[in-house]
Amino acid sequence: MSLTQAMYAATIGATNNQLRMDALANNLANISTPGFKQDRLVFRVPVEAEKAGDSNTDYLQGPSSPMPSGARTDFSQGGLRQTDNALDLALNGTGFFCIKTPGGTHYTRNGSFSVNADGVLATKGGLPVLGKGGVIKINGSDVHVDERGTVSVDGTEVGALKLVTVSQPDSLKKMGNALFAGGSDEKEADGVKIRQGYIETSNVNAVRMMTEMIDLSRGYESYQKMIQSLDDAAKKSISDVGRLA
Repeated sequence: MSLTQAMYAATIGATNNQLRMDALANNLANISTPGFKQDRLVFRVPVEAEKAGDSNTDYLQGPSSPMPSGARTDFSQGGLRQTDNALDLALNGTGFFCIKTPGGTHYTRNGSFSVNADGVLATKGGLPVLGKGGVIKINGSDVHVDERGTVSVDGTEVGALKLVTVSQPDSLKKMGNALFAGGSDEKEADGVKIRQGYIETSNVNAVRMMTEMIDLSRGYESYQKMIQSLDDAAKKSISDVGRLA
């Protein structure tokens, strides 16, 4: 491997470590956000591009240099935390709540709800939670939600929560506040159960995230030292060539 190739490889390695560090830092920043789903940076190895051999970049990069190709969201179940708040609802199983937004229907696992100014069940940001027949009015004080999502107020049934799954959750895009947009083939969730008085915590493992961040930090420092060493070697080579001339 030439000096130029080594410098390129070290730079790519340092950059990839920084990108992974940013993703982990965002996961940790949202560890207390109900329903938050952690992201993992996905890398690809451009083997086919290297085989084509039609670019200097491919040559420098080599067949084993991974390149970031985006983040993938881990939709695994988070833990359930008891709050005893009647408007806190946790999903146990695969599915999403549906939220009405100016940009269309969005999805969330964050069931920390409230009653907005219009008297309907809503997110803490005031966006209506959709039921099977539209928004759900909450006119009363005693709210009960059974495990299938049927909502009753003061003993009278007022609606049923719309709980759905999407066939390709990887196509969902994060919109902030634990909301997702997009997806395809929305259908009624089957088997998911609601726990009233609970919220689903984020699925971020703090110990694992911190351990990975420490490893990445050490790796980044190693790449920095390698880059500095290669830069010193390059300067020495240029200096030696100058003296020979």
